[in-house]
Amino acid sequence: MLGLRQPEIYGRATLADVEKLCARAGDRLGLTVDFRQSNLEGELVTWIQQARTKAAGIVLNAGAYTHTSVALLDALNAAEKPCVEVHLSNIHRRESFRHHSYISLAAVGMICGFGPKGYVLALEALADIV
Repeated sequence: MLGLRQPEIYGRATLADVEKLCARAGDRLGLTVDFRQSNLEGELVTWIQQARTKAAGIVLNAGAYTHTSVALLDALNAAEKPCVEVHLSNIHRRESFRHHSYISLAAVGMICGFGPKGYVLALEALADIV
């Protein structure tokens, strides 16, 4: 729904636009980017678990699961990989329930409020770590 849902908050960039932005940033930084999206919490957990042996780090925008998912937190802790949390909007300027993040408990850092550029900033941060 990116680009269609609440563009005044999330912008007009589509998921395909963000993927292209990440691919270009990955190429520039010497990172292989495996770009994925799912609305299914269990699928996200599986992908994080797979990252334990297949990835150097994780950039994660968990959407609403950020504020509710202990399962994602447990998966990130078990993966033992550096994770950078990303949000398109500034979650701290929004509803109070969005101010709490389970993901932050496992992340090395969070980038929020910069729209799609936040993914590039996250990849740059991850490149410095890995």
